[in-house]
Amino acid sequence: MTEDNYSLATEFILIGFSDHPDLKTLLFLLFSAIYLVTMVGNLGLVAVIYMEPRLHTPMYIFLGNLALMVSCCSCAITPKMLENFFSVDRRISLCECMVQFYFLCLAETADCFLLAAMAYDRYVAICNPLQYHSMMSKKFCLQMTTGAYIAGNIHSMIQIGFLFRLTFCRSHIIKHFFCDVLPLYRLSCVDPYINELLIIIFAGSVQNFFIIIVLISYFCILFTIFTMKSREGRNKALSTCASHFLSVSIFYGSLLYTYIRPGSINGGDEAMPVAIFYTLVIPLLNPFIYSLRNKEVINVIKRTINKG
Repeated sequence: MTEDNYSLATEFILIGFSDHPDLKTLLFLLFSAIYLVTMVGNLGLVAVIYMEPRLHTPMYIFLGNLALMVSCCSCAITPKMLENFFSVDRRISLCECMVQFYFLCLAETADCFLLAAMAYDRYVAICNPLQYHSMMSKKFCLQMTTGAYIAGNIHSMIQIGFLFRLTFCRSHIIKHFFCDVLPLYRLSCVDPYINELLIIIFAGSVQNFFIIIVLISYFCILFTIFTMKSREGRNKALSTCASHFLSVSIFYGSLLYTYIRPGSINGGDEAMPVAIFYTLVIPLLNPFIYSLRNKEVINVIKRTINKG
């Protein structure tokens, strides 16, 4: 190991996809297209929900904020990744690294709470339809949305605050395409035990809360659906929940594999394909999962296009 490798790092090298130099142009075009479609799709969904008064209901308010957060996730990761395809040194400063992880952590945590809020909203709509407007008031909806952002900011600030207790001297090379917290732990010359404990406690608590709310909500929803006498009513209720349950399954499964599975902290970078999935592919799929299965959103988009 050279002397430089023992010096304290103030910047890192994101090697990302450098193992495939022959594919860099193809990968650049592919990820650029994914980024463009992601931003247009999600921010377009936010704009449609904002401009259409009939979509100012709890379900669509949560959906709009979810689209905003997955756009934040994509913005935190993709521009630097695209730059590094043709960058000579692929360097990122320690400050940039922390900012990147802050927004990623904020988006992921807020997404968990927003998806849980959407599950509860579907539970109330299907299991207690007569009390829906009183149980899902605008004030309560605003409180849940605000709570999701507060929780995301608190979790991010705690993780970033404890990252600053580490010093990085083992290597300056991050074998990833963004500054994720687990590769940083492996570069620390200070024992990251406290950081590892925090990520297990906080990330585990957030995901446990999230999955408990979702499972209880969907257990009650399925029980109510299967006791319905009308086939049309059952089909409508199942269709309403299908897109949300699909999004929850994909998002939760990828996060669980990356951060909470046994050996994730001390393991290598074999989880990078999963990281691509939850940072790039899920934000891309989000507007398609919700919009293309939602007749109300499609009708609003058609009217907007026809007016134009």
